[in-house]
Amino acid sequence: MPQKKQNPWSWIPTVYFAEGMPYIVVMTVSVIMYKRLNISNAEIAFYTSWLYLPWVIKPFWSPIVELLKSKRWWIVTMQLFIGAGLAGVAFTLPTTFFFKGTLAFFWLLAFSSATHDISVDGFYMMGLTENEQAFFVGIRNTFYRIAMVTGQGILVILAGYLEGSSYFGEPESQKSIAFAWAFTFAVLAILFVLFAIYHKFFLPHPNEDVQKASVSIETILSGFGETIRAYFVKKEIWTILGFLLLFRLGESQLVKMASPFLLDAKSVGGLGLSTEQVGLAYGTVGIIALTVGGILGGWLASRMGFGRLLWIFVFSMNLPNLVYVYLSYVQPSATWIVITSVGVEQLGYGFGFTAYTLYMLYVSAGKYQTAHFAFSTGIMALGMMVPGMVSGWIQETVGYQHFFLWVMLCTIPGFIMAKLIKIDKNFGIKKE
Repeated sequence: MPQKKQNPWSWIPTVYFAEGMPYIVVMTVSVIMYKRLNISNAEIAFYTSWLYLPWVIKPFWSPIVELLKSKRWWIVTMQLFIGAGLAGVAFTLPTTFFFKGTLAFFWLLAFSSATHDISVDGFYMMGLTENEQAFFVGIRNTFYRIAMVTGQGILVILAGYLEGSSYFGEPESQKSIAFAWAFTFAVLAILFVLFAIYHKFFLPHPNEDVQKASVSIETILSGFGETIRAYFVKKEIWTILGFLLLFRLGESQLVKMASPFLLDAKSVGGLGLSTEQVGLAYGTVGIIALTVGGILGGWLASRMGFGRLLWIFVFSMNLPNLVYVYLSYVQPSATWIVITSVGVEQLGYGFGFTAYTLYMLYVSAGKYQTAHFAFSTGIMALGMMVPGMVSGWIQETVGYQHFFLWVMLCTIPGFIMAKLIKIDKNFGIKKE
């Protein structure tokens, strides 16, 4: 018999690592890869921002995940599809049509990852109490961030090392760079096949996550319509939408241009780091900072309550972006200064993002919590997608210095929306 109570440590680390990796590959690692393959900032920002679309529209198929099969089945199946998408990127990179080809496989990867997110989020909320959700939000975010750092750190360092080697031809040539990244994506594809196998045999079976009986199209459509209606008749829905869309307005643009800024030559306003140095910045100090920030945020929320810490979360999320203003004006030569600055920004981000996750859990509570959480994350993705699309054009128009000042101005709406939202100050606090 499946047991209701499962040890969260048995699945949260691997599942959330598997959830975070494809997202960061699509949204961030692809940016570094395309930059190294001489795609312009404007094209990189525009086309990779379009890849947010699956996360934006995923609520429209979240009821299918809710009604058909089990969430455990969806998790394993989507991990296999993610592996296939990664393999497709690897095979396409050495070709003459690599840009169009890799974008096509990134779309497959993005849709599979978005569906994976829906099932994982539902799986998370099934067997955990409110307090456990608040506590483990830091743990899940930490492993999600570890996946991000692995992608931006270890994988980028690997690709950078291979770029400068003679394994695939003349070092630093376009051929060598293309094959270096192809090899890196092939390794990642194998990893996801292994994840799928592991979770097939070792993922727990919560009592609530049962194989659904066959349902008609009418039932699916009826359930879909009801989940939409139930979400958009929530009290304070316009404030909820405003917070979800605007809280990360500054970050939505910063994240697209951070890696190009680190890689670009100083003559054009960048810092002139190598691919390996960019990976090192996120893979050393960054991973420590994210781990501390993520765990600390969840730990404090489970003891003091979300509402009491809201403004600390908001300031931590936004003010550390100032390090990029500093870096763009000073353009320090010492790598340790850059790495420390990235660490400060990542520490604040890891801590502050706890507020965003807890708020989505708070507004998604109820009968359709899995689908409603998907709605919330989809709206969040829309808030990242649209500003991100124009960030490359803005940067190329005004330069890096003025661009990062613009990013800071874009944090103001997030402060305004944080003032307007209404939450239970004790949400998430441990109940004795």
